[in-house]
Amino acid sequence: MRRRTRKTLWIVAAVLVLLAVAVFLRSKAPPEAARLLPESDGIVYLNFKPFRAFLRKDLKPPQRVPEYQQFVDATGIDWEQDLDQVAVALHSMPDPNGPNGPVAYSMVLVGKLTGQRLNAWLEARATSSESYAGHTIYSIPSEGRTVRVAQIGYDMIAVSNMPTPEQIHSMLDRHRAAALPFAGSTLLSQHYNEVPLLSFAWGVGQIGLPFSESGAIHIFGLALPLEADSTIVASATPALSLGGALNVKVEEIAPSEEVAARQTASLNTLVALARGFTAPLAGNPANNGLKQLLKTAQVTQRHERVEITAALSPALLTSLAQSEDATPEPAQGSASAPSN
Repeated sequence: MRRRTRKTLWIVAAVLVLLAVAVFLRSKAPPEAARLLPESDGIVYLNFKPFRAFLRKDLKPPQRVPEYQQFVDATGIDWEQDLDQVAVALHSMPDPNGPNGPVAYSMVLVGKLTGQRLNAWLEARATSSESYAGHTIYSIPSEGRTVRVAQIGYDMIAVSNMPTPEQIHSMLDRHRAAALPFAGSTLLSQHYNEVPLLSFAWGVGQIGLPFSESGAIHIFGLALPLEADSTIVASATPALSLGGALNVKVEEIAPSEEVAARQTASLNTLVALARGFTAPLAGNPANNGLKQLLKTAQVTQRHERVEITAALSPALLTSLAQSEDATPEPAQGSASAPSN
């Protein structure tokens, strides 16, 4: 009897250990939405739930243009309320003057988004559809390119505006293996371990591509001394102080220590100049937030890496979120909500 009891205890203990290991591995794994993304040059991930909690007191309800209100009425989906997560794969295009521009996108959207009403909306606007891996892929024309959209789960939508269906096929294939906690693209496996724990917004790879102009990265109208194709690891995590600010960290992997040293010096000069330019600005929440961001900004070098850290205040984040008075008007005949 004692042997049986002891054996049972050992089995229970072993099961508990395995469960603890599984929970630990799952906590270290990338979010499922990011694991579904195809091979790409860069990945950006946003979890909107913490952002909404962060800005709940300050955000005002957006004004809706008629076309967007029609989408909400037809599908029952309000992106401001129902979108919880978005993972975006950035694909550098060989012809920057083509219909996709310099960057194309593949996305996984998570939230209260799926359903028969959305299917009907997509079907009414699709020029063609394809059945793949048990899912229907709708092809919808948009501004000279094709946007492919598929519902891949009870709360997930896959979207891609790449010229071929290869990327959306890859996302559907990965969805069948999504239970594997460390599945995902090569870029994700190489750099996700460098993303700080508890980051609810992060990016890895060539995430400067959408902000590139003439080969340089432009943020807030400033040209940064970083190449658009630089490998970057960026993140935003909740701060423990500074009135609920976000800790923002951007780390560039430079080709050499010499290049990293030059870029560190250039960025420090740029931060100093920006502090001088913003010092006389009038005192309002947005300007004060920008001044706080620049005040806390630090640029350091660690071997071949250039590290930029700063604190993003709720006031500045709110001003950025409300930079437009209304929801952007979708292109006529396009998959307005998913593609935008």
